Amino acid sequence: MNAGPSQRLSAEMAERLRDFTLTVRRPVSGPRQGLHRSPAYGSSVEFAEYREYAPGDPPGSIDWAVYARSDKYMVRRYLEETNLRAWVMLDTSESLAFRQAGRLTKLDYAATLAAGLLLVLVNQGDSAALATFDSDLRVVLPGTTSHEGLVRHLAALDAVTPAGQGDIEHALSTLADRLESRSLVIVISDFLEPPEKILRGLWRLHHDRHSVIVLHVLDAGELTLGAEGAAELRELETGARMSLEADTLRTAYNREVQRYLEELRLGCGACLADYHLVDTRLPVEDHILKLA
Repeated sequence: MNAGPSQRLSAEMAERLRDFTLTVRRPVSGPRQGLHRSPAYGSSVEFAEYREYAPGDPPGSIDWAVYARSDKYMVRRYLEETNLRAWVMLDTSESLAFRQAGRLTKLDYAATLAAGLLLVLVNQGDSAALATFDSDLRVVLPGTTSHEGLVRHLAALDAVTPAGQGDIEHALSTLADRLESRSLVIVISDFLEPPEKILRGLWRLHHDRHSVIVLHVLDAGELTLGAEGAAELRELETGARMSLEADTLRTAYNREVQRYLEELRLGCGACLADYHLVDTRLPVEDHILKLA
């Protein structure tokens, strides 16, 4: 790893991720040979389908065993292997300033997660791009395939601070408008928005045939209501405050959190997005290694 020093990416973390590879479920497009299936057809080892022989095809491409069974000239088609164009999208809205049970704020944890994923992508020869967002895209850095090019991406992650209100649907749709070929989009956020808005953004990416990984970063203090007795809660993005009796609301709060997580998980499954709940108490590398 020669990308230079970064507060998000320690030498120990870089070493642990050195031999890790990340693959995708849907075909993607890319200009070079690599680890991922392409929608183009070529002569790699993965068989895709048969098609009828056409004038101009090499005679050697005919499957004579099929001809013997069917009396038809058929040609095997194979999926090419290609490198990947990937975007890491990092939510930097104000709600990610929260920390209670984790060692880091959600944003510091999410930015470290983004740095590790960018390194993995570059290590395996893929193109790694970065976008940060709140209600709109903020920092947009084009794909790099080198550790030297990764320096700029890591510097941008070092500089992020939590600010603004989130609008994931708008940010995802805006990025989708920029994508010219099938890509992997990794969305890192606390997703503290109505699930229907989040899912509309994810469906837009699915409609455009991109592969999507959703990394849902939450502090354990958000998963269960830890306050006791009379408490005042403040919404980080709007500053709104609410007084409540925590002991009375704990069961209902925990039930609503689980309902929200299940709705989001099922919605991601419906649009073929890989959903992962990320607990900020665990080492960042542990979550990255789960993506194999």
